[in-house]
Amino acid sequence: RPGLALCAGCGGRIQDPFLLRVSPDLEWHVACLKCAECGQPLDETCTCFLRDGKAYCKRDYSRLFGIKCAQCRAAFSSSDLVMRARDHVYHLECFRCAACGRQLLPGDQFCLRERDLLCRADHGVRALPARRRAGARAAARP
Repeated sequence: RPGLALCAGCGGRIQDPFLLRVSPDLEWHVACLKCAECGQPLDETCTCFLRDGKAYCKRDYSRLFGIKCAQCRAAFSSSDLVMRARDHVYHLECFRCAACGRQLLPGDQFCLRERDLLCRADHGVRALPARRRAGARAAARP
């Protein structure tokens, strides 16, 4: 139905013989569908991701909205091996004890204290930050 649709990119009427329909309610002039972040043209040859009515290329969508490593804050690639602790996700090489730096491997026992991973050996040794100790003492008073 060219001629009836409005372009989600420029807001103009689409009268071209071809249009790009990204979702049931978003249509674009072929020339207007570009990544909102880097401006890369998005056509039938590349993957397009939508968020809040804006289109993104795969690289920018992953960088802006993808899950990031809880330690280094970098995004994950599809080939990365990951480790999980509660709702945190880590690159395999970032999954290390915060006290001794030893890499924690699958099957190792560890604890997650605040945002710090601790191996079994350092779990009981590492003291809580001063502000947490003070809060614990204050809460213990009658």
